[in-house]
Amino acid sequence: MSQDNIFREIDEELRSDRMRSLWRRFGPYVIGAAVGVVLIVAFNEGWSWYHANNAAQSSDELYKAFDLADGGDLAGAQAQLDTLIANGSGSYPALAEFRKAGLLAKEDKTAEAVAAYDALANTQSNQHLRELALVLAGTLLVDTGTLADVSSRVESVTVEGNPLRNAAREAMGLAQFKAGDYAAAQASFEAVLNDPMTQNATRTRMGYYLAQLQAEGLTTPDNAEDDATAVVDSAPADEAAPQVEAAPAADAPAAEAPAAETPSAPAEDAPALE
Repeated sequence: MSQDNIFREIDEELRSDRMRSLWRRFGPYVIGAAVGVVLIVAFNEGWSWYHANNAAQSSDELYKAFDLADGGDLAGAQAQLDTLIANGSGSYPALAEFRKAGLLAKEDKTAEAVAAYDALANTQSNQHLRELALVLAGTLLVDTGTLADVSSRVESVTVEGNPLRNAAREAMGLAQFKAGDYAAAQASFEAVLNDPMTQNATRTRMGYYLAQLQAEGLTTPDNAEDDATAVVDSAPADEAAPQVEAAPAADAPAAEAPAAETPSAPAEDAPALE
């Protein structure tokens, strides 16, 4: 055996000894880290499966409540929603609370429905859900509340860029109309009408509101109201329109009876021609 081979074998042995020493020193940590990664992945997958399974169950419970409400069993729907609110996962409890408030409004329990929407506006972490609750509460208060009640809820949502701005403006305009502030109501309706993002059905409804204001002499005609008239005239015939009570027409004057035709006098005999 040559000298080079002897040194090579000694070097390999030393390297093996150093590797065994390093492994004995750090091996447990490496194994522990690998086990930790496996446990984290397993926990994450299990947690995802758990949430997905619970979300699917919550979704089924929510649709079951919808079916009960559509079938007229409002008490059963309320009980189902209460269970989902208490035990549901993800965003389904919040959706159940919105639906529960809607059922209260359907039962003409307006005060309770408004209180439920107000609670949602104060407790939801999602800004859009808070604003939705405010608009729904304000819309309910158009008939039963004051202009201040509606304004305190929806005015902050009427700003440009807010996805719910037109629904808030419509509720605001209706409350202003009810309070007798016709100029402000006109401005609110025109803001919806002139918004390029307004849907056709909403645009047509604003046209009817403005046309009614003009027909009753409550506003001064301007270009926006001319546009509203054009919108109303161009609305499809089968599109549902707000019922506008027409003012009673004045009695038309009685038409004069045509004069009796008198027989003409007999013509004189013409002289005979010679």
